Amino acid sequence: MQQGENDRILRAAVIGSGYLGRFHALKYRALPQVALVAVVDQALERAQLVGQELGVPFLTDYTAVLPQVDLVSIATPTESHCAIAERCLQAGVAVLLEKPMTATVQEADRLLAVARQHGVVLQVGHLKRFHPVVQALQQGGLLQAPRYIESTRLAPYKGRSLDLDVVLDLMIHDVNLALAFVQSSVVRVDAFGMPLLTDKSDVAHARLHFANGAVAQINASRVAPESVRQMKIYQDDGLFTIDFARNQLTLLRRGSAVDGLANGAVPGEVVPVTLHDTLEAQTRAFCQAVRVGGAAVVSGEEGRRALQVVTWIRQAIAAGGSLAVTERAGD
Repeated sequence: MQQGENDRILRAAVIGSGYLGRFHALKYRALPQVALVAVVDQALERAQLVGQELGVPFLTDYTAVLPQVDLVSIATPTESHCAIAERCLQAGVAVLLEKPMTATVQEADRLLAVARQHGVVLQVGHLKRFHPVVQALQQGGLLQAPRYIESTRLAPYKGRSLDLDVVLDLMIHDVNLALAFVQSSVVRVDAFGMPLLTDKSDVAHARLHFANGAVAQINASRVAPESVRQMKIYQDDGLFTIDFARNQLTLLRRGSAVDGLANGAVPGEVVPVTLHDTLEAQTRAFCQAVRVGGAAVVSGEEGRRALQVVTWIRQAIAAGGSLAVTERAGD
C-alpha cells in the first residue's frame, strides 16, 4: 500500500435506494474519509427521493457509476444480487451485499470465484454480527464452546421483503450467528415451517445438529403479535442470555447459589456492553477492509455458508422433516 493510502477518500455508491438502501446511503454520507458519489435505483422516483434528501446525484443505471467509485452497497431484491454484484466485482469495485447473499448457493459460489479472481473485497451484510451485545460477547473472550443455542426472532407483519420467506428474511440472522459461535460443521437439519399471511413460510422452526455435538434451536416468525429478539447460549461455564432489542447481555454462572429463590427468580450478572450504531459499525468495517486491502469481517464465504444452511432448512421444511447434510471442505 502506498503512503497516504489510509487517508484517501473512498468513493461510495448505493445500488437500491429502498428501505435498506436509504440507511446505507445515510451511513456513507456521515462517515469521514468517505464520499457518497451517487444513489441508484431502477425506479427513478426512489433514487430521486434519497438523492435529493442527501444532496447527491441519483440515477437508474448502476453501470454508469462503476468507473467513479471504489465500493458499493447492494440493497436490491435478492434475485438481482448475483448479476449486479458480479458486474461490480469485475469492474474492481468492492461490494457490501445485503443478506441473503444470493438466491442460490451456486450463485454465491460464482461471486466468490469472481471476487478471488479480481482480488476485490466481498462482504455480506449479516448485520447482527456487529450488534453491540454480540461484539461484547466475542471480543470480551466470554464465548468458549457453546453446547446449546436457543434463538427466538419474532416480528409483527410489516409487508416488506415478501419476495423471501421467513427463513431467508429473519432466520438467516440467527443461523449466521450460530455458525459463527459454534465453529463446527452442520450434520443434520430438522425443520418445520408454514405460511399464514403470504404464500411462503411466515413462521419456521429449525434445529441444527453440529459435528461436535452442539445443537442450535432457532425460531422465527414475521406474523407475531409483538417483537422478540433473544438468544440463549449454554456452555460449560454457564448461560448467556442476549436481548438484542434492549442491548442486554447477562451471564448465569454454573453453580450459582440458589438460596432464597422460592419465587422463581434466577440470579445473573449483567455483562457490560458498549453501545454503538450497528449499521455504522458494519459500514466502517467494510470501508476499512477496502482501505487496507484486508479480509471482510463477514466474508463472502461466511455469507455462502449461511445461505447453504438456510437452503437446507427450506429443503427440510419442504420434505416435512429431517435432512442429513454434508458441508463442503472449508465451510
